[in-house]
Amino acid sequence: MASVTLLAQPGDSTKETPAMHTTVSAEDAIKVEPAVKMPTDMMKAMSPKFDDPYKAREYYKGRLALAFRIFAKYGFDEGVAGHITLRDPVDKHCFWVNPFGVAWPYLTADDLILVNSEGKVIDGGPVRLLNAAAYMIHHAVHEARPDAMCVAHSHSIHGRAFCTLGRTLDTITQDSCAFHNDLAHYTSFNGVVLGASEGREIAAALGQKKAALLQNHGLLTVGRSVESTVFWFLSLEKCCQVQLMADAAAGGRGGETVKIQEEDAAFTYQTVGTEVAGWFSAKPAFDIMQREMEKETLR
Repeated sequence: MASVTLLAQPGDSTKETPAMHTTVSAEDAIKVEPAVKMPTDMMKAMSPKFDDPYKAREYYKGRLALAFRIFAKYGFDEGVAGHITLRDPVDKHCFWVNPFGVAWPYLTADDLILVNSEGKVIDGGPVRLLNAAAYMIHHAVHEARPDAMCVAHSHSIHGRAFCTLGRTLDTITQDSCAFHNDLAHYTSFNGVVLGASEGREIAAALGQKKAALLQNHGLLTVGRSVESTVFWFLSLEKCCQVQLMADAAAGGRGGETVKIQEEDAAFTYQTVGTEVAGWFSAKPAFDIMQREMEKETLR
């Protein structure tokens, strides 16, 4: 059984030790009342209520525009590859996406285009070019996952590199626990996704998980909010980078990385791998980008 070390609190009857620590099993730790509780009312902020679906549409389009700028800031906008989609609050069989070839660092909500279930652009900004691969992948995922508000895919450097290894991610850090038993591995590559059948295969491989490694291709994440989807992508990219570095370092010493035990990984997932955790973890990045966009409009 794995163990968890808890900090003893002042006034505890536990005999004082030099480190003031007590060790309990992970199973028992779940029952221990924490000294400091995580906020429990964040769900309301994560899912704002609108009395008009058109108002909801405008709000979420603004969040999607911020998502593209965040991706660009992290260098996920190589060439014209990559796409993030938002299920339309007005017609849930349609989604908003970036127009093909428009630069992400300057993207606004007014630039986004609305795509219907047949892959036709029916509304949106002045540039109405649709990346066919964006439709094939994202339409299939949105159809298979009614819970998914947002889907993100881009050709990030470390995710792309890791996806050439033909393996899934090891649970070797606290951050990687967010993907513990919640990461799919799509093991085919048939070129640019221009066929509906491969889009459906990717959606099937993803299943109910929050993210997927697309072999020889890159990362894909989904979420019930734009924010969580973006954070899962940022985090998975960094987890891939960490594992590439850790595996190289361990291999150079003739060893291997230390894996987190199943019980501890599952326990940690409950804190770092939930939808609320993903939304809240993305909040600083969205707040910063919102401020930058506001400064831009004032110039």
